[in-house]
Amino acid sequence: MRLVALAGGTGAAKLLRGLDALVEPGALTIIGNTGDDAPVWGLHVSPDLDTVSYTLGGFIDESRGWGLRDDTFRTLGEMVRFGEPTWFNLGDRDLATHLHRTRLLREGRTLTEITTRIARDLGVRHAVLPMSDQPVSTRILGPDGWLTFQEYFVREKTQVEVRQVDYAGAAEARPAPGVLPAIAAADAVIVCPSNPVTSIGPILAVPGILQALEATPARVLAVSPIVGGAAVSGPAGRLMAARGLEVSALGVAAAYAPWLDMLMIDTMDAGLAARLEAGGVCPVVAETIVRGRDEEVALARRVLEALA
Repeated sequence: MRLVALAGGTGAAKLLRGLDALVEPGALTIIGNTGDDAPVWGLHVSPDLDTVSYTLGGFIDESRGWGLRDDTFRTLGEMVRFGEPTWFNLGDRDLATHLHRTRLLREGRTLTEITTRIARDLGVRHAVLPMSDQPVSTRILGPDGWLTFQEYFVREKTQVEVRQVDYAGAAEARPAPGVLPAIAAADAVIVCPSNPVTSIGPILAVPGILQALEATPARVLAVSPIVGGAAVSGPAGRLMAARGLEVSALGVAAAYAPWLDMLMIDTMDAGLAARLEAGGVCPVVAETIVRGRDEEVALARRVLEALA
């Protein structure tokens, strides 16, 4: 089975690691969000792409859910001396990835080429693609003006009223090479349990990707990141509310209409199944909250069974 996954960061990476344990190498093409990408100390940082690659390569810091295991932060501490901003944590080993990426970008390589190379060098067994080679920046409008996603999420710790969400540059962007052919050739498309507004939303904002999802003959299954009326992690609930979406599995289905075929919901939300079905989405009830490797694999197996 040829699989395509639309992915954000931490939540997506757990499901992808479960899938990696069950499918053949190369069976999965991962389309990653780059709306979170940020310039830090002159370096190009791609948090979601790196989280996916670090996780599938076996290097992720499990306790934090981001960065490299056993990393140190001495450089971060030294940057204080020079008055550089240090609210975005970069580990010493993690810096190597960003130095490498930035150098290759300056040499004229595309983000797709670089992401493929980094994933390969980390031992990832599947294709990891950015959604676009052109910059797309997720922005949050708060009471005092626009913030980048990382300013909102990391610096302000999401404690800002969200008035609007925008994907700057999306209209001019193009899908990265390989993205549209992968969707067209897929037997199934999986939307990972990622924030519908700021993880999956930027991917869908790139012209051509939404149309490809509407046209694909593949089954499309999403895993809801909302359980019991709240986000499993992060600010997805507040961001969905700001977009006028109900903070529930029903809101997730609405965000992905009309191209969504199936929505996997947690057993806690089984009572919503009839309403999803009435809206034309096939509900799949499962234990979706994962706390360890066995649960990651169990969730991935349930996804594959539903798609089969």
